[in-house]
Amino acid sequence: MTNYNYFIGIFIFMLVITIGIISLFLTFNKRKNQLLQEKLEERLAAQKRQHKSELNALRSQLNPHFVHNSLNAIQYYIQRNEVEISEHYLTKFSKLMRLFFDYSRKKQITLEEEISFLNKYLEIEKMRFEEKLNYKITIDPELDTDNTVIPTMLLQPMVENSVNHGIFHKPEPGFIEISFEKDSTKNGYNLHIIDDGIGLKKSKELHAQHKTTTKAHSSEVIKERISILNDSKEWHISYDIVDRSQKSSTTGTAICMTFKNLAEQ
Repeated sequence: MTNYNYFIGIFIFMLVITIGIISLFLTFNKRKNQLLQEKLEERLAAQKRQHKSELNALRSQLNPHFVHNSLNAIQYYIQRNEVEISEHYLTKFSKLMRLFFDYSRKKQITLEEEISFLNKYLEIEKMRFEEKLNYKITIDPELDTDNTVIPTMLLQPMVENSVNHGIFHKPEPGFIEISFEKDSTKNGYNLHIIDDGIGLKKSKELHAQHKTTTKAHSSEVIKERISILNDSKEWHISYDIVDRSQKSSTTGTAICMTFKNLAEQ
């Protein structure tokens, strides 16, 4: 009888252990599935956010006003029988559009490609504004532009803001300077976009006056895109936008950015 009770006790003990292990396994498996599901949902949400940001950036870069103004300018020269200028304008515009669609399919391009793209964009804007707009792009000789990359769909909307929100509202001719500088750290470089337009404060005041008829400022799109690029752990991008009148008697806006390519470190 004693042996029987002993074996019964062992059996019950083993049964409890087995049930406990099964229960722990089921709990662990359930939790594992929950974590996998949460991780999948987070990844899907991150991808959705990234795709939305890229679409917004795409829309921001292909500004309908820029396309409309460029076509109007081409038509203006045609109506004045300035065929050579209109053909030159149309050729530059078509090349820019082709580059835009080529680069919009890429995550990043070389600095050489980006600088060429900005040059083509500013050349078209200068043809439209004529002597009212002047610009200069300077490149640090220590910066290897052929082998240094930059995320697409970032800089052109910023430069366009300088043109449309800074220089356009200035009665006198305006100037934009874009400079690329080698950073002291590995795989890093700095960017400055400086204009002598009306400045950030006055630009915001004008924007506020027309907020019922104008679309959201592309700065929010740029800010969101930079945030996503930083979250990707492939880039660390910091930036600062200041009204130059706050620091000196000069008007205009200064954008200072630092790029660090974490993927190549």
